[in-house]
Amino acid sequence: MFYAKRLFDVPYHQVKNYPNATMFVTKVSGDWIGTSTQQFLDEVMLVSRGLIALNIQKGDRVSVSANNRVEWNIFDIAVQQIGAILVPLYPTSSESDYSFIINNASVKLIVVSNKELFDKVEKIRPNTPSLSSVFTFDEVEGATNWKSIHQLAANVEESEVTKRMAEVAPEDMVTIIYTSGTTGNPKGVMLSHINLLSNVEACIAPIPASQGSKVLSFLPVCHVYERMLHYLYMYLGCSIYFAESMETIGENIREVKPEVFSAVPRLIEKVFDKIMAKGDDLSGIKRKLFFWAVALAEEYDFMGKSAWYTFKLTIARKLIFKKWQEALGGNVRAIASGSAALQPRLARIFFAAGLPILEGYGLSETSPVVSVNCFVKGIRIGCVGQLIEKVEVKIAEDGEILVKGPNVMMGYFENEEATKEVFDVDGWFHTGDIGMFQEDKFLKITDRKKEIFKTSGGKYIVPQAMENKFKESRFIEQIMVVGEGEKFPAAFIVPNFAYIREWAEKKGDDFSTLSNAEIANSELVFDRINLEVNEYNQQYGNWEQLKKFSLLENEFSIAASELTPTLKLKRKRIMENYQHLYSKMYAN
Repeated sequence: MFYAKRLFDVPYHQVKNYPNATMFVTKVSGDWIGTSTQQFLDEVMLVSRGLIALNIQKGDRVSVSANNRVEWNIFDIAVQQIGAILVPLYPTSSESDYSFIINNASVKLIVVSNKELFDKVEKIRPNTPSLSSVFTFDEVEGATNWKSIHQLAANVEESEVTKRMAEVAPEDMVTIIYTSGTTGNPKGVMLSHINLLSNVEACIAPIPASQGSKVLSFLPVCHVYERMLHYLYMYLGCSIYFAESMETIGENIREVKPEVFSAVPRLIEKVFDKIMAKGDDLSGIKRKLFFWAVALAEEYDFMGKSAWYTFKLTIARKLIFKKWQEALGGNVRAIASGSAALQPRLARIFFAAGLPILEGYGLSETSPVVSVNCFVKGIRIGCVGQLIEKVEVKIAEDGEILVKGPNVMMGYFENEEATKEVFDVDGWFHTGDIGMFQEDKFLKITDRKKEIFKTSGGKYIVPQAMENKFKESRFIEQIMVVGEGEKFPAAFIVPNFAYIREWAEKKGDDFSTLSNAEIANSELVFDRINLEVNEYNQQYGNWEQLKKFSLLENEFSIAASELTPTLKLKRKRIMENYQHLYSKMYAN
């Protein structure tokens, strides 16, 4: 039986059933410091009372922009308790996005983490008339610290909060999550308590965590995926550890020894690149054993493997993969992967290594999970698992995935036209993703409907699947396939600069002093990557093969607005930034 009706019921469920001395854990001056469930709820109540004192009413929109930290979660639950609506903002979003979202949602109050974000909000404040209050989690000169909200609690009785809590219905909107906007202005996804809680309930069985499990959080909690997982972890009584930064993830994983953490494919690719780089540094029998184990892992599957294969894998795990497991703390039961497609090759290797990657599928509009690979229902590599409970999917005639269920959003905020575009007359939500069912039950995503394009010869190109295949090359860090309406597909390729420097050194060439720009313009590097492209091209029909490519000197990044906060390609922006190279590739 599931015991939460509103999202703010979740921490109360924990304090009643699994009181936890380390509900949230933060590293402070080298030590991991825990916040207990009761401490968490005590502060939540103070903030709720303070927000009422600030005249925040039911249905009012308030925002938060901060890195993952316990204060984010405290503020989230405090806002929910008084019936207000949280509008999370990515710290990395642009000033123009902040201005649009705050105005679109008529945000009354915002809490930001630090001086950088405070300055960003102050710059746009003259153009955001609804915004009456700005607070900071950190001590920032010239800013009002959020502790002043706590102090205002003295003016409001706790009974006023409990009265507000009783008035909140499960069907009420609890948050507006603005999509990252790969094209145009972001859209505000309206989610109710039921939307998110249905996902929490349905994901209890798939996630291998329970009371007392340690989990590490580093994906942005303002994204619906990580946020839903936080509610799930709270409901189960887990201890949530906050990674210090993206740069310290490896160190933090070894310290915390988590059983579960979530990741996006881009991060998993980087972890694998580091592992392979260490393998390259080995010599003699150790090097041979390492690459024998990797080659064996590339053949891994859940069905059809012989006893001889299993015997060899047991040896590989003892000799090689045990060290991989130790590098990730030694206790990992699952890595939850979402947001973008995972390379099947990587899934095979990590499963073989005893580091299960449970790939799922969903969108902000579906709260977010639609399906997930899990040990309970079975796993198929290359698929995104079976549907979670109470969710329905059908495949349209053009291959688009349509979804129904309690997890599907209420609509887009103040955008009836966009809402009508994604719901058909029968109430099915159109995801914009193309897919199919394997074995009639495992969902497989093939591409984004809007990203599939035709060449001038009328042939379809599926870029995401191609990009994932080409990224298997150790020489290729990032790639974007282009060529809509052209005679042939081409690509922008970001070389793996770190690996290329090592490769050059082994060949007797000194690239250590060369800049990324010099490497990208090197004829030697171009020719070597061309060999890689030609090799992978053999797996495609003639019309799909990359005929040309351009090497880029800079990685696609969030800062350049080329990646969303969850590291998806912003194709339109990348095309704008590299139009000159695009024109050159198609000049003749």
